[in-house]
Amino acid sequence: MSARRLVIDLASPRGVWRIPNARVVEIRNALGAGWDVIEVKAPAVSDGDGGSGSPEAIAAARGAEIYLGFGVPPAVVKAGRGTLRWAHTAAAGVTSSIPHVAGTGIMLTNSAGVHAEPMADWVIVAIGYFARGFDRIVAAQSGRRVAQDEFTDLTLPVREYADLRVGIVGLGGIGTAVARRALALGMPVAGVRRRPARGGPAGVRWVGGPDELPRLAAESDCLVIAAPHTNATTHVVDRRVLELLPQHAVVVNVSRGTLLDEAGLLDLLDAGHLRGAALDVFAVEPLPPDHAFWSHPRVLVSPHVSAVTNRFWERETALIVDNIRRYLAGALLTNVVDLEAGY
Repeated sequence: MSARRLVIDLASPRGVWRIPNARVVEIRNALGAGWDVIEVKAPAVSDGDGGSGSPEAIAAARGAEIYLGFGVPPAVVKAGRGTLRWAHTAAAGVTSSIPHVAGTGIMLTNSAGVHAEPMADWVIVAIGYFARGFDRIVAAQSGRRVAQDEFTDLTLPVREYADLRVGIVGLGGIGTAVARRALALGMPVAGVRRRPARGGPAGVRWVGGPDELPRLAAESDCLVIAAPHTNATTHVVDRRVLELLPQHAVVVNVSRGTLLDEAGLLDLLDAGHLRGAALDVFAVEPLPPDHAFWSHPRVLVSPHVSAVTNRFWERETALIVDNIRRYLAGALLTNVVDLEAGY
């Protein structure tokens, strides 16, 4: 009887996402006897949720039962037809993978929640960047200018964390991690999510459904976008929502650029209605060099790195190993993607 096969297609050119040898050993050990583990050495696209699949990955997928990659390339699905039962993506987003997996019977899991802790840290820093005027401090430093008067004359609104109401769009893993940190710092927190009955962490003022987003905006000094990209969330934070934000509010986006009306955001920043925007994601990535965000004095441009951490593979491997054990035991896996909901 031939051995069952698991394929590891995680050789990202980017060091932070490239699977270490020690983690491959952990995965092998979790499978036990009767399994072949094929580690694809060809570079794997780790930006977004994967690319088209290398020839080496496609060859390895023929006869494979489990595939671990960055998204699920269509050529891998085709090569694994008839044998591939479970595919796991080391990314959280699954927009590109769902169409290839739908209707095949392949179970898809993602890495939702694995990035939550570092991304939540990033959000709290981004809020403080504007609340404490670090944008002005950096600008003054680059111009060799002492900007003390802007702060001491209260020309610049400088606020404490405890005075800032945080509204979170999406209370999944990332949004919940943001909420916990904000609450610990004394910030009032509310949020909206697709299933409001699931609530949020203890201390959240209220949790509503998507229809309550206008209320959330009106009550938020900092609006944090942390929902997944789906057909239902495209431009969910549109101009109408942005106009409801209080004067000097801050917008933080760590989800996907498609959720935010970027043109509307720019208009409100230019009009002086908003204090600033901290953006780690954009509708078009990489951000075009002529985009107005680059030079805008009240926009913090981040190159889609809020999830970067030296602890990624610790958390990712723990998720994979736990799911391997569940899979072998015939139990329900963690992070099974709802193909209809889109996440």
